[in-house]
Amino acid sequence: MFRWMWRALDRKNTIGGLWCSLMHDSPRWPVHGHYECRICGRQYRVPWAEAVSSTAAPVRRRPLPSLPSAMVPALLLMAVLAQPSRGTESLMTAPAPSAATALERFIASQGEAAAWPLETMQIEASLPKLKKAGRLLAIRRLLPLGPPDYRVIDIAGDSTVKHQVIVRYISADERASQVPAPSVAVTPANYKIHYAGALRLTNRLAYAFRMIPRKKREGLIDGVLWLDSDTGIAVRESGYLVKSPSVFLKRVNITRENELLNGTVAERITHLSVETRLAGKAELVIVERPGSEDLALRGTAVETH
Repeated sequence: MFRWMWRALDRKNTIGGLWCSLMHDSPRWPVHGHYECRICGRQYRVPWAEAVSSTAAPVRRRPLPSLPSAMVPALLLMAVLAQPSRGTESLMTAPAPSAATALERFIASQGEAAAWPLETMQIEASLPKLKKAGRLLAIRRLLPLGPPDYRVIDIAGDSTVKHQVIVRYISADERASQVPAPSVAVTPANYKIHYAGALRLTNRLAYAFRMIPRKKREGLIDGVLWLDSDTGIAVRESGYLVKSPSVFLKRVNITRENELLNGTVAERITHLSVETRLAGKAELVIVERPGSEDLALRGTAVETH
């Protein structure tokens, strides 16, 4: 009875949307151009998806739910691609010469700023539908030839997540290292690249570029790339793989953020949301940082016991 009365009074869903924006702070990562509130299930259109879709019918925007402070800057970058910014944020719709320079720097040196010979890798993985989770802490070392070498420091959690999610991710990472870099690099040969705007956030200016793969090839991402204006280093990349790496995977959404320190990448955080055909959604958060030889020795000691 109460539900029927609520629907009768709130036919346009304005009260429910307002309540969600004020009280709920658990949006999911964007999938198929929409955010979804984890609590009430309401969907909100991704702003930049509206900007790049010229044939889509106009969609009435609803207020986004309130978000944890750590996610606000990232979503703000996405929002400015679809609408003018206000206050101290400055959106440029025409490519500035410095934006073209930043893109040229990125294309010429992509990967060099974050190509750590030795790094620590922390993986948090989960299968929400099965309510299972696991984690891994390891040392990843690049070798002159062949795939990277892994040394496990700690692994814990559900065995299904460890073997079917974490181990499979590491196997995919090893295979990816053998793929010729030019075939998946962000270059005009692989992508149609369009300038989308610029945003000044705190003391950093970032240029956004829309990336559309020219071919449906494994390893290519359909999404948005943000470049640091001073160095041309990618500070954020968000989108989805245009070709699934496995028949058991329906869709792979990826968001990668780089934290810069003195002109180099000091930390890389990757969020993966994988729609599987058997176990539902698999979620991974991978945190990578430059490592040390002392930590590598610890990893070797743990592996030998």
